[in-house]
Amino acid sequence: MRYEGKIYRPPSEANSYILQATIGCSWNKCVYCDMYRDKQYRERDLTEVLTDVETAASVIGPDLGKVFVADGDALGMSMAHWQPILGALEQQFPRLKRVSCYATAQNLLQMSMTDLRTLRTAGLQRLYIGPESGDDVTLKRIAKGATFADHVEAAQKAHEAGFELSVIALLGVGGRDRSEVHARETGRLVTEMDPAFFAALTTTIIPGTPLARMASREKFVLPSVHEMLGELKEMLREAQPTSALFRTNHASNYLPLAGRIPQDSEALMGKIEAALEGRMGLRPEWLRNL
Repeated sequence: MRYEGKIYRPPSEANSYILQATIGCSWNKCVYCDMYRDKQYRERDLTEVLTDVETAASVIGPDLGKVFVADGDALGMSMAHWQPILGALEQQFPRLKRVSCYATAQNLLQMSMTDLRTLRTAGLQRLYIGPESGDDVTLKRIAKGATFADHVEAAQKAHEAGFELSVIALLGVGGRDRSEVHARETGRLVTEMDPAFFAALTTTIIPGTPLARMASREKFVLPSVHEMLGELKEMLREAQPTSALFRTNHASNYLPLAGRIPQDSEALMGKIEAALEGRMGLRPEWLRNL
């Protein structure tokens, strides 16, 4: 298997084979993110990708259960690449249970329902999409490239095509001045997108990013840890999906939580309150990471 640059995947893909079919992120403008800034977006040579699948099969064997297709928004890859890749995965790994990738509202909205249904039928099952916020002011500030309404429409398309949807939010990304509305609107967006999975990460100001430059000029002030926990509590209070598995198990978070919302929301908010009152310990800074 061959990889170019750093490789990222969601926590739930820890045991997956990561297949790098695209390099970088086609959008690559989000002010908080440095994951793909050192890469020029492109689709990898298809022959190389299919060779990597064969190599993985020879090393791992036929019992592989999960594949994560990288890099940043692989859903936008051309159908001329997606279809043979999914066919090769099905052929080489007959016990494959799930193929997943990152997606954006933009590439979901640009794709036809016919193509989305074709990908779902061919084996692509789960899409990870990170609106980060439901607050349109915040979405514009962080250069997300899509609005609240765009994300709702994209989620509706994903549901209609039969995909599992995992939604990711960023605590603190609205800054101190938008903290309350960011939390409330993000919870409302989770309700509207109605994902099967919802995860919250914590904003980290990474040197060299536009967000770091904004922070240096005091145009962005990161909320305190307690304020961001307050955001999480408000998100859970507001979010009313049908039934979503909720996690804060990403290494950036101060308080790892797990449950199903809205069924476990009251219990989860109780744990957050315990942390705010000092009755539950937080992950120390030296254990936090991206």
